[in-house]
Amino acid sequence: RDSDRLVNNAPALPRFREMADSRREEFQKYLEKSGVIDTLTKVLVNLYECPDKPQNAINFIKESMGPAQGEPVEKLLARVKEQDAKIAEKDKEIEELKKKLAALTTEAQKKAE
Repeated sequence: RDSDRLVNNAPALPRFREMADSRREEFQKYLEKSGVIDTLTKVLVNLYECPDKPQNAINFIKESMGPAQGEPVEKLLARVKEQDAKIAEKDKEIEELKKKLAALTTEAQKKAE
């Protein structure tokens, strides 16, 4: 019967709760040690103290926490620097081509006269 099984398994219930409590405590220690709790607390306090509440609280939290730190950000910064150099090179090339076009246009106009 189901009631017999519940009575026979009753001693297992406290052990399960102890295991769950232990895992929860370990996880909480991990969050505290890694600074997650402090960071989230600061962000939520900022949101609470914000006089004009943002329409999208999730975006506010994301923006408040800032970009992820570490290698990916460094790679992105390097890529931006590389792209800026390419853009500067293309801008220079465009200016040179504009000068050539202006010279050819002037030359063509003189021949047409």
